[in-house]
Amino acid sequence: MQKADDFFSFKNTVTEISKEDFLQTSYYLNSIKAFARLNNNCVFVSDYMKKGFEYVSEHPLFLCGNTAKEVKEMGYNFYLKHVTKEDIQLLFKIQKIAFDFYETIPRKERIDYSISYDFHLINKEGKKILVNRKLTPLFLTNSGKIWKAIAIVSLSNSNHSGNIKIYKKGNQRYLQYNEEGDFWESPEVIKLTEREREIIHLSMRGFKVEEIANEISLSPNTIKFHRKRLFEKLEVSSISDAISFVKNNNLT
Repeated sequence: MQKADDFFSFKNTVTEISKEDFLQTSYYLNSIKAFARLNNNCVFVSDYMKKGFEYVSEHPLFLCGNTAKEVKEMGYNFYLKHVTKEDIQLLFKIQKIAFDFYETIPRKERIDYSISYDFHLINKEGKKILVNRKLTPLFLTNSGKIWKAIAIVSLSNSNHSGNIKIYKKGNQRYLQYNEEGDFWESPEVIKLTEREREIIHLSMRGFKVEEIANEISLSPNTIKFHRKRLFEKLEVSSISDAISFVKNNNLT
């Protein structure tokens, strides 16, 4: 039977924190809480020594009807309760391959990497929703183990679970996990044209087609043409999906 502790890899076991490590964290939660208030998604902070959540922001959709306090008390049992059976196994696999990957990275560089993946939650009505979770280390121990990490949960723009990707800060290229072949690969990076980037940025600000056309002195039909090409490139069907894809894949 799966247990919440199974989410934590023995390769990243944190049993004690030095005074130097502890001093890293002074008052940091105030910044996390401020960030969460300005964010439409759900924010989690994990503590790998305590094997639970140090902070959870309120969000009715991504907490599946629970309060943030209830989810914090549940810890990783929240996933056992609210993730589909198929995707629970996926999450266990992700934690293994992620920590295997981190072991191959020089200690000083580990904090520069983040991981993104999709899985299904079961909401309070019993319906499945596909979410994306991005996780990045906040604090490492002197030995290079991940002590605390922050995760942002949002709606996924994909149509299936998985899509496991690792990004490095300052590098547009990323690694994608090939689930069938059980290896990491580096896909070709999607490149947006300046016009596509301009349209995306204005769309993020809430501009409609006619407003974008006025803003950059083009006809609405030309904007629609560029949006159609953009949707084909990203393999999405709407501007909201395009915006999510661009954000999730660091294309902005």
